[in-house]
Amino acid sequence: MPHLQLAILLGMTVALGPLALDAYLPAFPDIAAALGVTQADVGLSLSAYVSTLGLAQLVGGPLSDRYGRRGVLMAGLTVFALSALMVSQAGTLAELLGWRIVQGIGGAFCAVSVPAIVRDQSHGQDAARLFGLIGLVMFVAPAVAPSLGTLLLTIGDWSLIFLFLTGYAVLLAITLNLLLFRRLPKHEPIRTPVATLVTNYWQVLRHPLTMRFIGIQALSFSVMMVFITHASFIYQEWFGLTKTGFSALFASNVAAMATLNLLNRALLKRFESVDILRTLVVIQCLAIFGVMIAASLGAPWYVFAGFVIASVGCMGAIIPNNMANALEYFPHLGGTASALLGGTQFTIAGAISAISASIGAHTLTPIVGMMMVGSVGATVLAVGAPRAVRRGREQPARTEGAI
Repeated sequence: MPHLQLAILLGMTVALGPLALDAYLPAFPDIAAALGVTQADVGLSLSAYVSTLGLAQLVGGPLSDRYGRRGVLMAGLTVFALSALMVSQAGTLAELLGWRIVQGIGGAFCAVSVPAIVRDQSHGQDAARLFGLIGLVMFVAPAVAPSLGTLLLTIGDWSLIFLFLTGYAVLLAITLNLLLFRRLPKHEPIRTPVATLVTNYWQVLRHPLTMRFIGIQALSFSVMMVFITHASFIYQEWFGLTKTGFSALFASNVAAMATLNLLNRALLKRFESVDILRTLVVIQCLAIFGVMIAASLGAPWYVFAGFVIASVGCMGAIIPNNMANALEYFPHLGGTASALLGGTQFTIAGAISAISASIGAHTLTPIVGMMMVGSVGATVLAVGAPRAVRRGREQPARTEGAI
């Protein structure tokens, strides 16, 4: 299958995450009023979904290795669709939270299947280019999700948003069955004892290069997560910008990521993906230093925002290159490696983001300090990465460049 068609289909699958997270944000006041709770209580449904999304990948990944990509992905879409339907009928906060947790399980099974499918079909530079294309397609979802939610609220009440998610998941399942799985080479599951669903993680955990790249992804992603957590406070309260100004600056981050993503595709024709990754992680760290200096000196908002956009934009090239390198050594355990990557990414980034929320709720410097912690950690790991990543086998054999 041509890369563009594969990227569009897999990008549509990954888009489930941003749609489930962002589309219902404009409906928080309506949901709170309907359930008789505060908006902060409704916000717990966001945390419940994200937490489950990370943890459930640790289960879905090994299952996809043992039972096949198609079965796990279709199961995930089924659970996602049914739970979204039940969320739309929720009459209490407990029902809302409970079904959002179930929805997170379905979303996790979908999310973990995409990198595994990419690893089944490609490796090395080819995989990095494919991940880049998927990322480019996926950038559309977080950009349009809040506007889509607002549009649906003008047609009906908040439940319509989750009915839309139900319909999207059903349509996606039909599309993937007709256009993706019929054309892909069949992935042969590994028929090993059920106990290997757990022990396979040990193979990934003791592979030094893979764990290095997992660490880079988690720490770099935490930089963006800390910013997203505090973006409204930073721009609207600290710098006093309007909602329109805040939205424009937030959209600029997405545009920067898309630009770096396109540039990365061109660079992959001339340079090794691991070298591009190392360079972008260092650039992100330098941009965060700029953010810290701007915050310390009380620089105008546009100086601060410029450095933030540069740092977040780097993720457009960091993520595809890092994912390709992290999964390179596990052609038959791509689901397990992908699950550990996703689970670690959400857990560490979520923890750093939560710490930043507890120590920097009313001032700027601690927030920027937590962004710096993640960026410096990622830089240390990236600088020590090998000059090139060679295709390996799923065993902890000595690898050139390993620590």
